[in-house]
Amino acid sequence: MQAQCSQCSSRIQIDDSKVPDRPFKVKCPKCQAVITLPGKSAAPAAEAADAGAAPPAAPAAPAYVPPPPPPSAAAIARRERAAESQNDAIIALAAGPAATALQQALVSLGFNVDAVDDVEEGVRLVEQGIYEVAVTARTPAEPGRPETLAQRLLRLPADSRRGVFVILVGEEFRTADGTQAWVAQADLVVHPNDASRCEHLIRATLNERKRLYQPLVDARRRIETD
Repeated sequence: MQAQCSQCSSRIQIDDSKVPDRPFKVKCPKCQAVITLPGKSAAPAAEAADAGAAPPAAPAAPAYVPPPPPPSAAAIARRERAAESQNDAIIALAAGPAATALQQALVSLGFNVDAVDDVEEGVRLVEQGIYEVAVTARTPAEPGRPETLAQRLLRLPADSRRGVFVILVGEEFRTADGTQAWVAQADLVVHPNDASRCEHLIRATLNERKRLYQPLVDARRRIETD
């Protein structure tokens, strides 16, 4: 008698002389799952049903995934600046006083700041390590619209996520509240009313973050050079 494990789909071979007339249980030798099998009286009916069953359908062809679009001229320029160790920051915020103030603060700190509408391109560049700082809001995407930069940042692999300093801006935040930043998985949270006064705060938090991550950076460099 032959059977198939319902858990791992392994084939199970049972000596016909050991198959009882009534239903019985066996343990799968591969995954140890216990499955119930029909006895001898039910085997002919099951074989007849299998013989008349339609063959399994062929697996569907994988869906076509179009290649990513070529990088824009702005993206190429960002990569060149990154190669020259120039800092880049990305801002994806609704236009307004807070966005302007944070952009000015980052420029004062020596960053090349890009305000983007194309979140996909922005995320690709973040994954490539082009941006050191990302400023955005935690507002979820509207139905039918692409994910926001904040949502995409949360899905980055751990190594890519550690490489970018995330600032979240929103009415729900108390500026520089460490607990809120930790819960939101950000490095710094800013209330819009405080955006014009947070240049020193960004500098201090960036320096503290670099200090905390420096042992990890040094260890990785040693591993890569060995």
